[in-house]
Amino acid sequence: MRNGEVTSRCEKGENEDAGRYRLTFFHKGRRFQLVIDSTGKILQRSVIDFGDRALPASLRKPGI
Repeated sequence: MRNGEVTSRCEKGENEDAGRYRLTFFHKGRRFQLVIDSTGKILQRSVIDFGDRALPASLRKPGI
């Protein structure tokens, strides 16, 4: 993380998703995502692996 190889994003749910959070971690060509409730219980998880290709910069920007 210090070298900027792992980056992250945290989004707070609104409206019907109130009380939920989406945590997203990026490393090289991978994206790991968790959706948790207010107690920290994991509700969903997913991994996308783009292989040798780097993740598109647009996936790392907030608000997407």
